[in-house]
Parts: sequence; structure tokens; C-alpha cells
Amino acid sequence: MFKKFLFVFHFLLLISLLSHAQDMISLLGDSTPPAKEFTKATFKTTRLINTQTVETLGKRTLDFRISHRFGALNSGFYNAYGVDGSANIRLSLEYSYDGRLMAGIGRSSFHKVADGFLKYRLYRQTDNDSHPLGVTLFSGMYYVGENDPDEAQTGFDKYELRTSRLSYAYEIIAGRKFSSRFSLQVAPFYVHYNLAEKFTDKNDMYGVSGAFRFKFSKRSAITAEYSYRISKYSFDTYYDSMGIGYEIETGGHVFQIHFTNSFGIVESQFLAHTDSKWSNAGVRLGFNISRVFTL
Repeated sequence: MFKKFLFVFHFLLLISLLSHAQDMISLLGDSTPPAKEFTKATFKTTRLINTQTVETLGKRTLDFRISHRFGALNSGFYNAYGVDGSANIRLSLEYSYDGRLMAGIGRSSFHKVADGFLKYRLYRQTDNDSHPLGVTLFSGMYYVGENDPDEAQTGFDKYELRTSRLSYAYEIIAGRKFSSRFSLQVAPFYVHYNLAEKFTDKNDMYGVSGAFRFKFSKRSAITAEYSYRISKYSFDTYYDSMGIGYEIETGGHVFQIHFTNSFGIVESQFLAHTDSKWSNAGVRLGFNISRVFTL
């Protein structure tokens, strides 16, 4: 199933790139400016809280991002409700040359995960609704860098093969800006692990995410996201990832502060292995800081 999905995904990506090339050739041969105007800023950044958005970076733009998650609120007063607890930090760089295809790399402290990804904006929403939706393709790869914590007890290194450290995520993100204030998107996702955590676990899981942004002032917005897991992939108890946040733009910076029940930041972690829930205050204060440079 994984190989078939991977083939279809990359086939769609190839077709979209060829289509983009044909569009560029036709524009070069036609001096008449296009009648349609593309809708701008469906979302303010390429990530909302944890989830990828339909957005890609602008032309020749570099984005440096810092993401941070504190411990859970239910850790109590002694741990300052999570502030004193262990934290997860991710640093990343993202870049786009043409404003449609972008690439990124990152490093998370949780399990020492290094990641890389590609995003391609297949369709862009237009103001005249000739394209009512924006559609973006996402493909990510993740490498666990930590040593097997159980090797001393079991005498066996589960990461003996380097390929066992790899996992992959794929999304088709469809979003729409309904007004100057409100944007909404949905994103079916698929995650594959070369090595399942337990013998009884499955290597593949899938589901669908939803997210919205409501702008209530010139530079501020309320955001929310929810990732629903459709497949049964583990007998361990995991929960759907959910986050609620506040977003503010200050010049070249976008600052996002939020609460989420996910400690993991990258797709291979928060989509499948969120192990705390909102109902018992198993949520964490977190923030993302984005600084954009035009090169």
C-alpha cells in the first residue's frame, strides 16, 4: 500500500510541475496580463500550530523558525504547570525560489529527530473564484537520531539498521479564504514508519486534519487545528492532536502562542503518537516564531 501511495503521490507532483512549466511557457508567448488575481495570505505562515498550511513562501524567501513546547499543565504547581518540565524545541529553515515549490529542513530535540520536506502549491485560489480552493502537496521525511533507550536491558539495538530510523508523511492540503477575516483548510494525511514501535503495531496510519484562522484585528488572529486519526494502528493509547492559539504579526516576525496536547512538533510525532489529552489538562503551552528574509 505504501509503495502504491508513494508512486501516485510523486506522479501527481510530476504532473503538477509539468503543468506549471507549460503555464510559464504560455505566459512568455503572450504579452497580455492574466485577468485573474490570486488570493493572498489564506494563512499568515506555512504552519499554523503543528499542522502545515496551504501556504508556501514567497519568491526568493527564507524563513527561520523556532518552535517550543513546554511540559503538560497537569504536572502541577511544583513544575510551574509545565514550564519547569522537559521541553521540545525545533529549529528550522525553509526556502522558496519561485513562490510555489519550497523546501525545508529542521531539527527537534524530542528523540533528536532531523527532518526534511517539500511543499508544492498545485492550485492557488483566485479572487474571481475561477479557482475556489488552494491546493498544496506536502511530503516529509524524518530521521530519529537518538540511541535505543532499551538496548541496555534487551541487549538488542532496534536501530541497528539505519533505515529503521526513517519515517515519512504525505498530505494533500486544500484551503479557502472565505473573507478577509476567515480561512479554513482540510488535509488528508498518510504516515509510514519503517519500524513500528511494537510487534503488534502497524507501519502505516492515516487520517484527516482541519484548521482555521479568524483575524479579529489588523495584525492578530485566533487559530485552531484538529487532526483526526482514522486508522487503528496501535494497541497503545494515543489521542487526536488538537491546538488552539493566538497569532500576532510584528513587522517581519510572526509570533504564535498556543495550547496543544501534542509534545511532538513534526508530523511523524504529533499525528500518530500524541499521548496526552485535553480532558485532564494534559495540554502544553507552546509558541512558534517565524522570521522571514527576502534574498
